Amino acid sequence: MSPALAACGSNDGPGLVRARPKLTHGVAVGDPRSDGALIWARSDQPATLVVETSATESFRDVKRFTGPLLTPESDGTGRVRVNGLPAGQVVHYRVHLEGDGGANSEPVTGVFRTAPTAAADINLVWSGDVAGQGFGINPDVGGMRVFKAMAARDPHLFLHSGDAIYADNAIKESVTLPDGRVWRNVTAEAKNAPAETLDQFRGNYAYNLTDDNYRAFNSTVAQVVQWDDHETTNNWSPGGTVAAEKGYRERSMDVLAARSWQAFHEWMPLETKEAVDGRLYRKISYGPLLDVFVLDMRAYKDANNANNGPAGSIFGAAQTRWLTEGLRTSTATWKIVAADLPLGVVVPDGKTAFEGPANAAPGAPSGRETEVAQVLSSIKANKVRNVVWLTADVHYTAAHRYAPERATFTDFDEFWEFVSGPLNAGAFGPNDLDPTFGPEAVFVHAPPAPNTSPLDLEFQHFGEVRIDGKTSELTVNLCDATGKVLFAKKLEPKR
Repeated sequence: MSPALAACGSNDGPGLVRARPKLTHGVAVGDPRSDGALIWARSDQPATLVVETSATESFRDVKRFTGPLLTPESDGTGRVRVNGLPAGQVVHYRVHLEGDGGANSEPVTGVFRTAPTAAADINLVWSGDVAGQGFGINPDVGGMRVFKAMAARDPHLFLHSGDAIYADNAIKESVTLPDGRVWRNVTAEAKNAPAETLDQFRGNYAYNLTDDNYRAFNSTVAQVVQWDDHETTNNWSPGGTVAAEKGYRERSMDVLAARSWQAFHEWMPLETKEAVDGRLYRKISYGPLLDVFVLDMRAYKDANNANNGPAGSIFGAAQTRWLTEGLRTSTATWKIVAADLPLGVVVPDGKTAFEGPANAAPGAPSGRETEVAQVLSSIKANKVRNVVWLTADVHYTAAHRYAPERATFTDFDEFWEFVSGPLNAGAFGPNDLDPTFGPEAVFVHAPPAPNTSPLDLEFQHFGEVRIDGKTSELTVNLCDATGKVLFAKKLEPKR
């Protein structure tokens, strides 16, 4: 039980009024459909989640949805899917909590857009990597300003590409930078050390949501969320062990991942039963112009030091089949594959191990590249058009064009991968590219020195995808945290 819930009590006794429940960390919207979306909230004490929706800000015509009882077992969190709403419309929603004896919370309001059922303009932003490398919420600069910059683009969707928290990074009161500047942090007990207990993992999500910009963004933009490694510990993979020198008492990555996984599903706006595997990977259909295939490249991967053999796992067999079949049967004009790790960027884990599919080995696909090759070959064989890959993870932004004429493996059609990040974390890069699938770095924006702080907003990044409802053209903008567009690429749909 978190401290917030443990401390709350019922003011029992004659003449005493029971305390009103409180929404502690704002509200959030997730996984929208044409008739609604998931609405998430958290209570400071046992209370029932209630959501009201309306077509207008005045809430004159209201639909009411009663959600679950929010209890300490889920750290006070919960969600309810609102449905039966009109497609392609702005929905105003109002959330409150109903406690015992008619004690209700103050309401919190927000807006979201339902997915369209006819061709319409679509605006999606994506990025990842929040509050990493010890850079937390800095009150001197107005908190996590990048979320305000993303909100200013008025997006319909936010694709969170992973590393939503840095459970393995403590947040200290200040960080002195190499040039003498000082980054100052808001601190919290759960961020005093790397997370090992369930409550510490929960506290990492709670910490990020004390930022005003993040909460405001959550209330107005529907999210599609993924996870990567820092939700658990750096570079984790199933069956792994945390190095002894990192000082963890619990060194089993599987144990840490189980606790992390629970906190992730409690604190993020997604529903496990709506995922294909009851965990994370799923398809979000957003009208006739867009399908988003949300991948889990963490839970099914093999060990980082096992990426050089004749075979390997990054998606797992079941997810590979799901992805190839889903792409083959998709009728949407554009298919975005939301990957939490880039395909051709070499991400080392020490001297001989690798994080993602790329293993810096030229020649035929090996290790995890074999599953990527299966997917790419299937796309070509089934004549699947207009597939774009979006990712984060490496803490810089880039546009990569993959083409068979440059590749050592050639059984695929040309495609683009766009990379963005970080969101309020240290900036790094750029990394080397693996030649197997022939990537070309058409554009790269990375800092001049590793671990450049978020004080330098030009090296904090998010990406934007705009689809024109009339022409079906897709434009990708790579932006910095001031909202400046650094690079743009327009893609014409192939019929």
